[in-house]
Formats: sequence, C-alpha cells, structure tokens
Amino acid sequence: MAALSDSKPTPMMAQYLALREEAGDALLFYRMGDFFELFFEDAKRAAQILDIALTTRGEHNGAPIPMCGVPVHSAESYLARLIKAGCRVAIAEQVETPDEAKARAKREGTPSSKVLVGRAIVRLVTAGTLTEEALLEPRRANVLVALAELRGVIGIAAVDVSTGAMVLEECAAEALGAALARLSPSEVVVPEDWHAESFGAAEEAIYRPRTTFASDAGAERLKALHGVATLDAFGAFSRAMLAAAGGLVSYLDHVGRGRLPLLLPPVLRETASAMAMDAATRGSLEILESAQGGRAGSLIGAVDRCVTGAGSRLLAEDLSAPLLDMAAIEARLGLVQFWRDRPIERAQLRDILRSVPDLGRALGRVVAGRGSPRDLGQLRDGLSEAARLNHWLSGAPDAPALLIEATARLTGHGALTDLLSRALVPSPPTERSGGGFIADGYDAALDELRATSGDARRAIAAMEARYRDETGIASLKIRHNGVLGYFIEVGARHADRLMAPDSGFTHRQTMKDAVRFNSLRLHEEAARIAEAGGHALAAEEAHFEELVAAVIAAREGIAATAAALARLDVGAGNAERAAEGDWCRPEISEDTGLAITAGRHPVVEAALAKAGERFVANDCQLSQANRLWLIGGPNMGGKSTFLRQNALIVILAQSGCFVPASAARIGLVDRLFSRVGAADNLARGRSTFMVEMVETAAILAQATDRSFVILDEVGRGTSTYDGLALAWAVAEAVHSHIQCRCLFATHYHELARLAETCEALSLHHVRAREWQGDLVLLHELADGPADRSYGLAVARLAGVPAPVVARAKAVLEKLEATRAATGGIAAGLGDLPLFANLAAEPAAPSPEQQLAEALSATDLDALTPREALDLLYEWKRALPRREA
Repeated sequence: MAALSDSKPTPMMAQYLALREEAGDALLFYRMGDFFELFFEDAKRAAQILDIALTTRGEHNGAPIPMCGVPVHSAESYLARLIKAGCRVAIAEQVETPDEAKARAKREGTPSSKVLVGRAIVRLVTAGTLTEEALLEPRRANVLVALAELRGVIGIAAVDVSTGAMVLEECAAEALGAALARLSPSEVVVPEDWHAESFGAAEEAIYRPRTTFASDAGAERLKALHGVATLDAFGAFSRAMLAAAGGLVSYLDHVGRGRLPLLLPPVLRETASAMAMDAATRGSLEILESAQGGRAGSLIGAVDRCVTGAGSRLLAEDLSAPLLDMAAIEARLGLVQFWRDRPIERAQLRDILRSVPDLGRALGRVVAGRGSPRDLGQLRDGLSEAARLNHWLSGAPDAPALLIEATARLTGHGALTDLLSRALVPSPPTERSGGGFIADGYDAALDELRATSGDARRAIAAMEARYRDETGIASLKIRHNGVLGYFIEVGARHADRLMAPDSGFTHRQTMKDAVRFNSLRLHEEAARIAEAGGHALAAEEAHFEELVAAVIAAREGIAATAAALARLDVGAGNAERAAEGDWCRPEISEDTGLAITAGRHPVVEAALAKAGERFVANDCQLSQANRLWLIGGPNMGGKSTFLRQNALIVILAQSGCFVPASAARIGLVDRLFSRVGAADNLARGRSTFMVEMVETAAILAQATDRSFVILDEVGRGTSTYDGLALAWAVAEAVHSHIQCRCLFATHYHELARLAETCEALSLHHVRAREWQGDLVLLHELADGPADRSYGLAVARLAGVPAPVVARAKAVLEKLEATRAATGGIAAGLGDLPLFANLAAEPAAPSPEQQLAEALSATDLDALTPREALDLLYEWKRALPRREA
C-alpha cells in the first residue's frame, strides 16, 4: 500500500477520501488485494465492534492514520457483526484490471507508474437489504419498509429483499405504530421532511430525498420492473402506496448502485384484512419474541414445528397478522386437519421438506447478482423435489382447497430443472472463480479445454520424472504458486548442477534450503496449462451467466413454488404440533362469543412439561350477556396466565392454527388489546404508571364491540384511591360504552360492587388455600369474588423476613377493622350513576370556565380597540355579581 502523507495526497489517498465522502454515514470497506481496509474514524469504530487490532499507516495532517482490515474471504462474518451493531457498510471494489488501468493512463497521458486501479462503491450493505445466507436468520424474515404521507394517509411499502415478496398498504397516521409492530422491519426509509412527532415511526429511519417518494414515479418504476402497461392486474393501489413504493425502489437502486434485487409483483394488503394489535399488545403477549429476546419463551417458539426456514418465516407472518376472513381461516384449518388425520403421510412430507433448500432466498441471491453455483444447484434440487411432491400429492383423496392450490404451484419448471441438471455438477461449489461447476458432457469445447489442461499436467509429471533421471537429483520437484507459476525446485546442495550455463535451466529464486529454476520446456507446458485453464474458466463463466438468465426469466414461477412449499410446511408443522399437544380445531363464528373449554397457555404448558409438571386447564365462556369477567385472587395464582392464554388462543385460531384446548368457539376478533404488565420507558420519560395509562387510553379510544381486551391490575402505581377510581371507571367504560369481550384481573375487591349495576359483568377468582400456615395455589378458576388476596402469604413464600410479615399482619388487622367500621373505601360508590350516564350528562361549565374558554378562543391580535373594550364589558356582565 502506498504511503499516506499530508504533504500532497497520493492518488490512493485522493481516491479513498473521495469514496469516503460518497459513503456518507456508512463505514467504508476499501478493497486492497485480499483485504478490506478501513481508515480514520471508520477504523476506530470497526476495531472496537469487531474486536480486531487497530494499527496505523502513514500520516495525515501530521498525525498517524488509524487503520484496520478484514480478509475478503471471511468478510461476511465481520459484516454480520457490524450490521447487528447498527452500522451500514459501503463496499468499494476494484472496477478495472491493472491492464485496463494502464491503458486508461496511456489514453490520458499519465505515467503508468502513477496510475491507480479504479475503485467504486459497488454496494451499500444495510440491515434491510441483506441477501447473503451468512448474514440472515433462516427462520426470520428481513423486512425493509418505506413510508410516505399524502393528505393524512400513510402509504407503506414493505419488501423482504431476500425473497422479493413485496406488499403495499396504507393506514391512518394513528395506526402506523401497530402496522410497523406487525411488520417488524429491520430498516425504515422515509422522506427527508418526515415529521416523526406527528406520524411516529422511525427513531433511526433512513432519510431520503422527498422527490424519490412521488406516486407517479413510483407507478412508472413498478410498471417498468414488471413489464406491464398498467398495475390494475396487481391491485388498486392508492397514491400513498405508490409514493411509498417509489421511495422503496429508489432506495434499493441507491444501495445496489444501479442493480435492483429480486422484486416480485406487489401485493395489495387491505387495511381490514387482519386483526389489529398494537406494539404494546405484541410485546406483552410475546408473540414472536420473548421479553428476554429471542424465540425461546415466545408463542412462535412454542408452536413452530416447521422443518424449513421458509415455513418458519411464513408461520411468523401468519401469527403476526391473524385473519378476519372466515373462509381464509377455514382454508388454513382445513389444511392442518388434512395432515393431522394422516400421521404417516405427514411424516413422509416432512422428511421430503427437510431436504428442500430455501428456494426463495437462493432465488433472491441469484437475481441480485450475488448468486453462486451452489445457489443454482439449490434451485435445481428444490424444484426437482417440488415436482416429485406434485406427483405424489396430485389427486390426493379429500384434499382441501389450500392443498390443491399449493400442489398446482409445485410444477411447471421441467425445462429449467433439466437444463440445470445437465449443466451443473452434483455438488456445485460456493465460489465460481475457480470453475469446476459445469458438468462434463454439457459443452464439448469446454471438455476439450479441460482435457488439454489435464494432458499438460500429466506432461509436467512426466517432465519431473525425466528431469530427475537427467540430473540425477532424486529430490527434484516441479511445484506451483501464485507468484512464480510452475518452477523446478531442488535442495541447496544440488543447485550447482543446474547453475551451469549449458544445463538448460534458468535460475529464478534462492531460498534458505532450496533453489528454484525454470526451463524452456516447463515454460511452454505452463503456458499451455494457463491458456487452456483461462479459456475453460471463461467458458464456465459464460455458462453461469446463461443459467442465471434462465433462472431470472422464471423467477415468478420459482417464487410461487417456494411459497407453496412454505405453506405445505406450515400446514404439516401445525398438524404436528396439534398431534403432539392434543390441540383441537377451533370453530370460527361471526358472533361476539368466546367459548374455550380446558384452555391452556402453550408456552407455560411447554415449560411445565419440561419440568415434569402438569398445567391446570381452565374454561372461558364469554357472550354478549356475560362479556366482562372480573377476576380476583392472589398473586402467582395464575390470573395473568389465564388472561394471556385466552388471547393467544384467539391469535392461533384466527391465524389458522389448532389451539391448546379441548374445544374452542371463537367469535371473530377485529382488534386485540393486552394491558398486562408494564415497565418504565425511561427513554421517553415515562414511568410504569404513565405507560399503563397510555396503553389503557389506547384501548378506550380504539376498541370496538368486536374486540377482545385483557386488562391486568389497572390502577396500580398510584395511590389506592386513585387506582381504585381509575379501575372502576375503566371497567364501566369497557362494559357499558365499548361493550366488548374483556377479561379484567384486579386486586381491588371493591370492584365486585360493579356486578350490582353492570348486568354483563360476572365475578371470578383463582382458587388458593392456606394449609398449616402455607399458601397452596391451585391455579383453578372459580365463580364468585375472591375472599382475600393472600398478599402476606405470598410475601412469606417470596422470603420476606418473618418479623416484617408479622408486623404487616398487625397493620393489616388494624386497617381491616377501620374498613369494617366505615364501610370500606368503596362505600357509596354503588349510588353513583353508571359511566354511560355520566358521559351522557356532563356537568355544565361554571361562568369562570366559560370565560376562560372564550378568552382562549379569541384572537387578540385581530381585535380593534373598540372591539376589545366591548368584549371586556360583555365578559364582566357574564360574571356573577359578588357582594361587597
């Protein structure tokens, strides 16, 4: 590497600094030989993240230049760590050969000694645009989202670049948080004038020029991408959707430096096609990720029995967006039932699917220009297995509609699989630079070049034997390396024989214990090998491009086959889980009931099973006449588990899965809300109580009569009186105003008084007993109010010192005596009118309040002096007269 100095920037330094400026906020991987080098602040940051040595090289402005580097052959593992740490990386590669650089210098009149090989940023590696297998999680989608706002409506364009699946949708500004929580994007792209305080979204969004989010340009780009004159066949996309799509495609073009990844035709997603769940609900129910992070302990971790990464990704998508269409739900349930009833065929299907490569991601790499011969081999093998499955499944008796539909998409690739089978060796390599992936017999000219190269190598072996006989040096060897090519090597003590002027050998290099030579005959044979090998590599590269072109031409059909295989895997995996846990097929209805018999929490049940313990199942029977359950009982008694398990059963049912219960009838739920547990959000300056109130406010504002709400301990975190008052009012609002299905767990025994005035509210509790001074938690739900909270018994179980528990018992006895004397803190609440009545008859504002409102609504700057004086007289007359 040329020295970096501050006197006058070297050509390399000038080139690097220009590329560094172009890279913006991304780290710059500057290719030099077999390494990607990083300099200055990039080097400091990367060295810390990657835990690699930070060195210096040369000087800039009188200071040493920090530097670190990573080998090109292992760059993917380093990129993965940088991306995980939140970095973006610009890859600067050589874009011309040394010979091309010299030719350019000659044209420009520059001395060849000063010419520098041209480099350019060929790609930006970002979290949302990854396609490499080593950088992606096999069982998790990698979603990139672009947002655009038009007249108060938010357009959303989402794509998984690794598979090309693209979805367009729109939502109201207040629903954006829930939409992003469902999509769980790795990266979000927004216009540079995006108002995060108005629309939310994106604390770490990528800001792009506003002009790239034009709806007309977005429509034109999509039409050009898919070779159509109109997008009508794909769906009726709104202007906001097309604007988001334009921004998305422009960003992909920017990071790919002009080369777009695989983008399948966009799919329109209707706003009301899936159950709505906000981020708080998804987090508290731990649908795709547990509170500790990762799949372990989450719903999908307990449910997923898929044998392919594509199947797991599709299951995650199903659980993230439970359906509202009964026909679509029944279609998924029918597929699960089909495989549930056929355990032998299910096992055969799963064995076949285990051997099927990830077609969608292999296709994505090939189309993005990052494919390898191995990817082509995976497409060949996967499409062949799909055809075999098609032959096996076609005509299956009693096949459900979804199976028939998936089976039909498994075929249609006969010509392509035949081409790939003839062209490729059985196990193609991951790198194509060394050749060896085109099968013998596919190209006669290539076979001849390989034969020539092979003959030359045999000739070199014969030459080595002949030279040993001629020189009498038994240890003489003909070797090869990347610098000298082929050479003759003898021990240092034999070198004098070959040094003689008439020996026919030419000295090349002297080592410590050996000397290297060349000869005319060896040079000629080496030239033959190099020429034949070079032509063979060029021929294989040409064939690779032809095969890639054939795959790209069939990309939509291959993607459809990949999606069909994933759906089969999800259906069979859900059937496996249902059989394994004795789960039932839920009945889906249009009413607003919820009838679950012997329901269980799938995650808790699995954890207990590992410990050799049994989960206590419970029933939940909600109807229009009994839609709000008030549940009391001790901590650790199972209230929160009961609430969550019913919410998870609803999610599973509407996702098209069987559920952990002996029977379940689910009235379609349009929105699911979970206010179970909360934690401080210090980053946003919110206490636990504030977080709880924000979530509760969202429920009261957004829930409908078709929603399902679970509330746990509303009102904690403030004074007893404040907490009870809030819990009372929220329960009334849910019962009388929203009128939705709700499970409400509480420790406020006083709320039981609501049963006297709320006809659709019933009282329940989790059972517990004290036995010989110990608390026995039965985890069973029973009718009626809780008689006590057992708080002191739970404290004793938790290890609170005995003197503290004894003192608490004395204080409790005193408090209970006072409550008995006064009627308790809820005394008189039964005389209050219901929430609905209060809302219908608001108290009239006082004159002072009316005056304050009038003053607030007055534009003082627009008043003339006369108008201002008249207003003052009017307001004075409105105030009540006060006695002197």
